[in-house]
Amino acid sequence: MALPLLDYKPTTQNHRVRSFGIADQNEDTPYIYRVEDANSPAEIQELIWAAYRQVFSEHETLRINRQIQLESQLKNRAITVRDFIRGLAKSERFYEMVVSVNNNYRLVDICLKRFLGRSSYNKEEQIAWSIVIGTKGFYGLVDALLDSDEYTDAFGDYIVPFQRKRMEGRPFNLVTPRYGDDFRETAGTVKTDWRFTLDQFYSRKSQERQLREGDPRKYADMAASINNKGNYAQRVSAFDLDYLSLVPSRGRK
Repeated sequence: MALPLLDYKPTTQNHRVRSFGIADQNEDTPYIYRVEDANSPAEIQELIWAAYRQVFSEHETLRINRQIQLESQLKNRAITVRDFIRGLAKSERFYEMVVSVNNNYRLVDICLKRFLGRSSYNKEEQIAWSIVIGTKGFYGLVDALLDSDEYTDAFGDYIVPFQRKRMEGRPFNLVTPRYGDDFRETAGTVKTDWRFTLDQFYSRKSQERQLREGDPRKYADMAASINNKGNYAQRVSAFDLDYLSLVPSRGRK
């Protein structure tokens, strides 16, 4: 039995802002791609690329990510824009590039940005949708988001999702999915590595602030300037010693 979605509330009133304004009348307002406005092959292709930019992010719009079959179905009006977005989200490339390299909380935040056009309200919302991933899987999360009342009211069946909330950190679709903590640890670059510890310890911020007397960081430059060439003991073999000349003798002057 699947667990119901937990209740959550927006943290601030800014989360309740409906949109940036009227499209094409404000430079801060994203262009809205509607399939009804695509009356030529070039215009439908622009709509398709807008969907790729929204789902895969602009710096990941690569030829290898294209889903030719879905594109053909959309061009022939066999599927809706919502179905096209659903197909991109459930594609193998999206799973490989976004889903497999993130934990559930960060994945929820990225999916909300890509599919609902807003970031997560707070940690409570991330936990609520993470439970959906745990009970229904990632594809269940995609269906829950795309079939939600919020998606239907904002985009419906024929509009490409876009960023619709006036919050910091936009554009949302440029959020890089691969460089979270989990991906860095999987790739072998962990925060506990001594190089990152030293880099954080001797950062410019820590160097510029006032240090107390006796703090070893005050003597870092002096320690680096010291010649570290040591006076190592010579390796002398016992066969190289002249014992007769070294033994004291009374008759020797």
